[in-house]
Amino acid sequence: MDTKISVLEVAAPTSNGNLGCPAKTNNACCIQSSNAPLNSGEATLGRHLARRLVEVGVSDVFSVPGDFNLTLLDHLIAEPGLNLVGCCNELNAGYAADGYARVRGVGACVVTFTVGGLSVLNAIAGAYSENLPLICIVGGPNSNDYGTNRVLHHTIGLPDFSQELRCFQTVTCFQAVVNNLEDAHELIDTAISTALKESKPVYISIGCNLAAIPHATFSRDPVPFSLAPKASNQMGLEAAVEAAAEFLNKAVKPVMVGGPKLRVANASQAFVELADASGYALAVMPSGKGLVPEHHPHFIGTYWGAVSTAFCAEIVESADAYVFAGPIFNDYSSVGYSLLLKKEKALIVQPDRVVIGNGPTFGCILMKDFLQALAKRVKKNTTAYENYHRIFVPEGHPLKSVPKEPLRVNVLFEHIQKMLSNETAVIAETGDSWFNCQKLKLPQGCGYEFQMQYGSIGWSVGATLGYAQAATDKRVIACIGDGSFQVTAQDVSTMLRCGQNSIIFLINNGGYTIEVEIHDGPYNVIKNWNYTGLVDAIHNGEGKCWTTKVFCEEDLIEAIETATEDKKDCLCFIEVIAHKDDTSKELLEWGSRVSAANSRPPNPQ
Repeated sequence: MDTKISVLEVAAPTSNGNLGCPAKTNNACCIQSSNAPLNSGEATLGRHLARRLVEVGVSDVFSVPGDFNLTLLDHLIAEPGLNLVGCCNELNAGYAADGYARVRGVGACVVTFTVGGLSVLNAIAGAYSENLPLICIVGGPNSNDYGTNRVLHHTIGLPDFSQELRCFQTVTCFQAVVNNLEDAHELIDTAISTALKESKPVYISIGCNLAAIPHATFSRDPVPFSLAPKASNQMGLEAAVEAAAEFLNKAVKPVMVGGPKLRVANASQAFVELADASGYALAVMPSGKGLVPEHHPHFIGTYWGAVSTAFCAEIVESADAYVFAGPIFNDYSSVGYSLLLKKEKALIVQPDRVVIGNGPTFGCILMKDFLQALAKRVKKNTTAYENYHRIFVPEGHPLKSVPKEPLRVNVLFEHIQKMLSNETAVIAETGDSWFNCQKLKLPQGCGYEFQMQYGSIGWSVGATLGYAQAATDKRVIACIGDGSFQVTAQDVSTMLRCGQNSIIFLINNGGYTIEVEIHDGPYNVIKNWNYTGLVDAIHNGEGKCWTTKVFCEEDLIEAIETATEDKKDCLCFIEVIAHKDDTSKELLEWGSRVSAANSRPPNPQ
């Protein structure tokens, strides 16, 4: 099938150079195909779904087989341009689709009915929280069984087949249950287009007896469909820009802070345009790291309240006006609700809304349009950055290790910093890696991902699999704690099957360190594994894999040299032995504040 994708306003290419259909843009996305007649073997529901996935930019689908989806998988495999990646469990398949969507703009996974669907549900909820368009496809019951009062396997023993659907309704923006061929075409197209427009996951259930059946609606290549572009209310946009310009131009030392919703608004470039035009000091929220260029001349670091990078919080919180673009202020990002910000000083720009201080709110305004228009109206003001430049003192370096001294985590990340380039991407697992990776200075073009809003431990293993599968031009460096790795370790196997060459730093400090700093107890201590031995067993002589344990800086230097030179084509697993109390100072501060927020007594009744 000759399929081409074009975008009315040209979208940025994905990291591998392919122009996908960007799920997080406000541009119209037109999908073009030859509309040629198909033979009966291709004119099936399964092949129609496969063609649609390829058209929107999905070339890899993460799956776990089950009896309800086997025929569907046959038809997905048969589609040129679509690769089926078999995962060890449904949770990791969902996490992999999440990581894939962060690169390609859309991801997809296929599981079986209920036992698979409820297993992948946690990953879908995480993608929902992170505003990622993810297409979750479930092989459902035979269409003849609906309404028959029959009890099926893979259910909870009731003749009601809607339990899975009801669970997905709260974590997807559209649900399609396909149990007849007449409306299958419409339901599938609506689901996929809704995922792209809303930048949220969708749920598609396909009856297990329908995937292989030809139907007239699938007899030709899919007729191109177009995603209508979102547009700002022009009068509202002009009013918002005028009010915002007045608000900012009277400020003495305004600053800008980028947040995680820059991604869904496709507004990172517009944010930089405003920074260039205004001269404001430029910071990023922790969950927005990677969306704001850290090589920008006015970049001052990560704003994270009491655990911000050096001198950043002082500049942001002392400003008399701050522009927050796409922020999420939750208990984690606010360090237990302890940010020293004042609402009357804030200009909050969300993907479709602008709020200025305690004053006016403007709806139906796209962030990208607003930031670009505001860039033409603000006066140059470099005061905040000049203040930062005056007070800034370069960060120190970790104490030099004595020969064979047990490796410290700050020394580990000093060496990881040297590995970063435009050909690498960092995946940071929930835990102390959040804080250590935040301090990494990202070179231009270096990818960075973590899951701050949902914070599901174990996410990084599947996400590394999916990200590496999508970003073939980058080498992924994953920083994973031992507790998190124990949750999802199996899909290192899938990385090997796919021939990936990621570098995994497994930080073995004997427990759930982030939980220890919030509230300690014996439940935070885990059984120690021989992690390199486990990966060697998974490797089992098939694929390219290299593992090592490091105990000191000398070991680490040798391991990194081997991983980046002789073993650069291998999956490299480096187990770092660290002391159980070796944590970042930021985690110590953050943990105590989050603990205080969690332990607030009930309000008086």
